[in-house]
Amino acid sequence: MTRCIVLLRGINVGTGRKVPMADLKKLCESLGLKNVQTYIQSGNVVFELPQPEPLSEFEVRLQQAFTEAFGFDIPTLVRTSEEWAESIAQNPFLKEENVDFDRLHLTCLKELPSPELAEKIKTFQYLPDRYEIVGRDVFIFCAAGYGTSKLVNSFFESKLKVQATTRNWKTVMKLNEMINSI
Repeated sequence: MTRCIVLLRGINVGTGRKVPMADLKKLCESLGLKNVQTYIQSGNVVFELPQPEPLSEFEVRLQQAFTEAFGFDIPTLVRTSEEWAESIAQNPFLKEENVDFDRLHLTCLKELPSPELAEKIKTFQYLPDRYEIVGRDVFIFCAAGYGTSKLVNSFFESKLKVQATTRNWKTVMKLNEMINSI
């Protein structure tokens, strides 16, 4: 079985995009996923995928099921436990001395950005906030916190032309703990 993490974007914030976690869990179980667990209301699910399936096809199938069940489009990103562990290991800010984990975030990109756009975005800097793109991950350090930063999902989506969703480092590590315990 493949252990996976699903990240949903844009649910349970504002009005009209409510997804109760109990309903999300039931839907995932009805799709045949095993050992389903959710974490906080922002749309994080860990589970085991019992049948081998290309993850890109599974991601589309899952997003369609969510859209049908909840009545609105829910951008969905899937990462395997191995991909998640690799993302954690590649965070360049973890190599810095005295790093403040409360200031770290991971933006997951649905696909690799084009090399041209990945290069062009480097011209945008909003110091003291910093970011580094590694594959389908954007590692962000927000000096005053994510709520005041310009380095948010919409910035990366508009500049890189790919869907994105962001989690704080505490959530990243909690999801890693959860995926490794099933």
